[in-house]
This record gives sequence, structure tokens and C-alpha cells, in this order.
Amino acid sequence: MRLQQVLSYVRRAVDDYHMIEEGDKIAVGISGGKDSLTLLYALHGLKRFYPNHFDIHAVTVDLGFHNLNLEKVKDLCRELDVEYTIVKTDIARIIFEERREDNPCSLCAKMRKGALNQAIKEAGCNKAAYAHHKDDVVETMLMSLIFEGRFHTFAPVTYLDRTGITVIRPLMYMNEADVIGFVHKHNVPVVKSPCPADGYTKREYVKQLLRQLNNENHGVKERMFTAIQNNNMKGWEKYHGGGQSE
Repeated sequence: MRLQQVLSYVRRAVDDYHMIEEGDKIAVGISGGKDSLTLLYALHGLKRFYPNHFDIHAVTVDLGFHNLNLEKVKDLCRELDVEYTIVKTDIARIIFEERREDNPCSLCAKMRKGALNQAIKEAGCNKAAYAHHKDDVVETMLMSLIFEGRFHTFAPVTYLDRTGITVIRPLMYMNEADVIGFVHKHNVPVVKSPCPADGYTKREYVKQLLRQLNNENHGVKERMFTAIQNNNMKGWEKYHGGGQSE
């Protein structure tokens, strides 16, 4: 997938849900994985022509795994002329050595978000861009149905009362396959996750389930995504302010 196609998806999501306003300073959460680096490329490209002027600042929360190498991400940020902050933490030691959590993902996510939000505020950003794509939206809905008994997923735009930060998800119209295609075509310097729990989570189980459902019932993922858009969940109302769509 070419960058121009990625920008088309991102521009549509940003316009449909009014994600970016004039003067925004947006922190891009960078894990080093394929999704977050694609988001960085996309917002850097969008910044060049979007009518609302905005700035971006890349932020990585280093969980403290000793085998995490971010040198290629640093090089990419220098190449794109994007300011980059790495937040050093001891989250990995606390979770895997001190507490020895049986289900580490929930606590890790809370601690990581806390460190990320603090770094975002210190950088003077008012928004945070998360790299959730269409598969993530549908998987989260399925997880909610299976494990919580409710129809729910995250919204395209979420205001966090406690921090005053607005979270946006510009990749929400992209399939994970689109992201993989972009990464391969452009040799994006993806960093493998050093987390020992990576690939052994409830989300991974649901990801494989969705893949099987979509293989056996072609188009089911798209229909699920359409159901989410049409279900009148809070935050899923499309913006009708006009003046920005092409």
C-alpha cells in the first residue's frame, strides 16, 4: 500500500470525526510496532497539506525490557524532523519480577498510559494519537461481547477528563492488512515487542477468532464495523460541520 492510500484513509477518518483542530499539538504514541510507525508516517504526511495546521511529537514509554532497541525509530524521527521523547520506566520489573502478575496486560496498560499521559502533558500536547486500526475496533467489540456481555468498543475521539487530553484514532478506517502492506512496501523500521506476554493474550485469541470468522464468512469484519458505526454508541456520531472534506 502506498503512502497516498494511507493518507486517504486517515484524512477521511480525521474529517468524519473532527479529530484535528487548528493549532493542535498531537503526541503520537510510538511502541515501535507496525501500527504506531504507520501512524507516524501518516500524520507527518497529513501535516503537509491539511487545512488545520498542527504539530506532532512522538512519545515512547520504555517499559524497561533490556532488549528494546529504539535506534532505528530515533533515526526515523530525525529523518522526518519529528521531536521524539523516550520515557524510561521500571514497569517491566514491577510487573514480571516484583508482582509476578498472572495476567500482566491490564496493569501494564494502566501504568503505561499513566506514564504516557504525564509525558504528553510535559511536552505541551493537547491530543494523543493512538494507532488503533479497523481490526482493533472490531476485536475490542468482540472481546466486550465475549468477556463482558455488552456491545462496546472505543470511540474514534475520546476526551480524558482527568488529564484534559483528547485521544484520537486516525487509522480506524485501515485494515491491519493495509498496515502490513504499507510497512513492507516502505521498509518501515519495525521494532519487535520484547514483552514475554506478547501473542498470549485474550486479544490474540479474539484476533484469531475474527480471522477464522472472516475466512469462513467473507466480509463479516466489514459488516461488524458497519454495525458499530450504526449502533448509536457515544462518540461515534460523524461530524457534520463541513468545510474540511474534499
